[in-house]
Amino acid sequence: MKKLLVALLMLSAAQASAQMDGWVQTFKDTRVINGHAVETSQKGAMKFIISHRFGPVNGGLYELFGFDQSTIRLGLDYGVTDRLTIGVGRSSFEKTLDGFAKYRLLVQQDDKSPISLTLLGNVAVNTLRWADPDRENFFSSRLNYTWQLMAAKKVNDDISVQLMPTVVHRNLVANDEIAHDVFAMGGAFRYQLSKKIAIQAEGFYVLEDQLAEEFTMPLSIGIDIETKGHQFQLSLSNSMGMTEKLFITQTRNDWTDAGVGLGFNITRDFRIRGRK
Repeated sequence: MKKLLVALLMLSAAQASAQMDGWVQTFKDTRVINGHAVETSQKGAMKFIISHRFGPVNGGLYELFGFDQSTIRLGLDYGVTDRLTIGVGRSSFEKTLDGFAKYRLLVQQDDKSPISLTLLGNVAVNTLRWADPDRENFFSSRLNYTWQLMAAKKVNDDISVQLMPTVVHRNLVANDEIAHDVFAMGGAFRYQLSKKIAIQAEGFYVLEDQLAEEFTMPLSIGIDIETKGHQFQLSLSNSMGMTEKLFITQTRNDWTDAGVGLGFNITRDFRIRGRK
């Protein structure tokens, strides 16, 4: 992850920070729902993201239809340049700490490029106490890595689409029959209903032999509401995890069994330096 960040910083320094005039904004914010969108933060912009996921409604009244269960992630993203964003976050799910670097390789522009391309590198650390503290445990066993390429296009004023080939590497797995590397293909969609409201969806396809039997593929649908200074999103998802390792490889609930829960994202932007 450190080598990736250094390489992206060097690449970003080699290019003049791109003028955002003429850039096509494919998605309104830097996240689709759980996963990243192709967008990066503006240079000098700090983004504070509060994400909350409740449990599945099929828990019934005993679980208050999911409201008795919840996970939360608090995150900070920062635009080093218009093309390079770095960020950190902390999730209650497995007490996960995560950090990422995200670089805009190509920007959709009417007269130059028909699509946008963004590269993402993420590292996540499980900080739960060891299940067996008496055995020899290694810090490296806590680490998981994600590499993702996002290819997106704003088809017209209302519709945007995105593909996300992804690799998740888990340093520690339950047994030798489970693969350390999981290959997934993600897809995302946005439809602008009005000036301030849009519908977004994302899902990831994972071959069945890459996951243990109790896990399934994540699918999420959300409605975005843009307010002054904030981006607010309500969502339905079968995943309670909000980092790639958690929602791509550890989603347990199934839409066909009403295994979906309510969630929301609240994003607030702050200008740290640079343009106002």
